[in-house]
Amino acid sequence: MSRPFNLIAACAENRVIGRAGRLPWRIPEDFAYFQQQTAGQIVIMGRICHETWSRAECDRRRAIVLSHDRALVRPGVLAAESLSEALGLAEPLSGDIYVCGGQRVFEEAITRPEAARLHLTLIHAELEGDRYFPDWRLGFTRVVSRRESADALWRYTFLTLER
Repeated sequence: MSRPFNLIAACAENRVIGRAGRLPWRIPEDFAYFQQQTAGQIVIMGRICHETWSRAECDRRRAIVLSHDRALVRPGVLAAESLSEALGLAEPLSGDIYVCGGQRVFEEAITRPEAARLHLTLIHAELEGDRYFPDWRLGFTRVVSRRESADALWRYTFLTLER
């Protein structure tokens, strides 16, 4: 068993996290929160997520991409063929581990007992999408922190939850 890790995501009330390979919203405060939480840490993500955030290794992050394509490997970026392999690669690295998506990676990660904490930006809207965050409500029941916020287009809540 590997060490505890975090999941970090933003989703709509209907659990939508993506549409056509992109986020269906632009919320600068959420992006800044994500960047601040993961700076200097280890981020694990799927290939599509990495394609949309190709500079994941900036701000001293160590990125591990779930892909069979070893051409993705470069300074600050490792490749793993499975979540178990990615967690194994993360094990000796310093810093907290954050699983950043996408849907299939979240679906597997959320079921693992090492998934200790969920940093969730819940966007108070029902949105069209083709990628979803797994239902977290039964597994992550303890609210560590909660902060309401909004911008000109969206209302949202920053939640930190534990099992």
